[in-house]
Amino acid sequence: MIILGSTGSIGQNALEIADKHNIKIEALSGGKNTSLLSIQIAKFSPKFVYIKDKQAAKELSKTFSKTKFFWGENGLEDLISSSKSKKLLNAIVGFAGLGSTVTAQKCDKKVALANKESLVVAGKFIDTKKIFPVDSEHFALWYLLGKKKPKKMIITASGGALRNTPLENLENVGIDEVLAHPNWSMGRKITVDSATMANKLLELMEARWLFGENIEYDAVIEPSSSVHAFLEYADGVTSAKLSRPDMKLPIGYALLGKYDGELEPFDLTKLSKLEFREIDIIRYPLWALKRKLVSEPDMGVVFNASNEIAVESFLEGKIKYSKIAEVVFRSIEQFNGFSTTKLSDLYKIDKEVRAYAKTVS
Repeated sequence: MIILGSTGSIGQNALEIADKHNIKIEALSGGKNTSLLSIQIAKFSPKFVYIKDKQAAKELSKTFSKTKFFWGENGLEDLISSSKSKKLLNAIVGFAGLGSTVTAQKCDKKVALANKESLVVAGKFIDTKKIFPVDSEHFALWYLLGKKKPKKMIITASGGALRNTPLENLENVGIDEVLAHPNWSMGRKITVDSATMANKLLELMEARWLFGENIEYDAVIEPSSSVHAFLEYADGVTSAKLSRPDMKLPIGYALLGKYDGELEPFDLTKLSKLEFREIDIIRYPLWALKRKLVSEPDMGVVFNASNEIAVESFLEGKIKYSKIAEVVFRSIEQFNGFSTTKLSDLYKIDKEVRAYAKTVS
């Protein structure tokens, strides 16, 4: 199989499962962590490897002469097209992962999708029947879904690192505070998105493409991350999926088709008290965009691009945490009503939104 984003947390978990179950790794792609990528290449001996930086790729090729390296703007697409594997895990972060999802589908590969932005931005251009969701929430919805169609799908949010921070202190929280997630070990960008609730908005937009538009979508806060999703039916029944917060479960299903006996089940008698909270738009102002984004999915590209720029600016110390939402709201207003029938338009508008978001960051 092919693993894109192998040096991130999802990629590392996937390689651990692949190693344990003797899955041959044909291709890898990594980011800036060349030391970890080097270790992975030595262990799994992939035929193909992508790294964005040309010089870094050339340096690695001196050590791994039997591996073909790809780099640059079209390198990922070339790697995918060159690979014979029919299964691909896309764990690239952000809009950068879209091209790989599109290319994989053109090459008739089954995509295990951890890159939620592919569907948020370009859901109308992607065949979701050939997608297996790796996000814990979408996996939970898939796991619960039977032949009976639900009236409503509800995913859960941990509330992020600032869920109990006094509202008056949110204006001046530091980067380390925002990145101190209480439940999950994740990358910096997604951890910030968890704090602002942007991540949950992305997941609702993704769910709409995966499960259909004639369902109501919502989210609630469940601080322990023990309950991952609910399905609500017209007859008043609600079903829930509970499991430990471990990404190896959805990854295992994506890679193996099942993951039996690998994860310790809950002892319900020892389960701590479950608590559910509404998502408060005072603490999480971006949540006010929920209805608009789910009902106008083409606006996903505007939301995603502006949020990526705002989070990047925050992590670089250029703006306060509280300004992330302001950048997104101003961008949504500036590009309100965007719609397209062409995939190429998404790349154009993405650049325009990013340029605008930088001017207001």
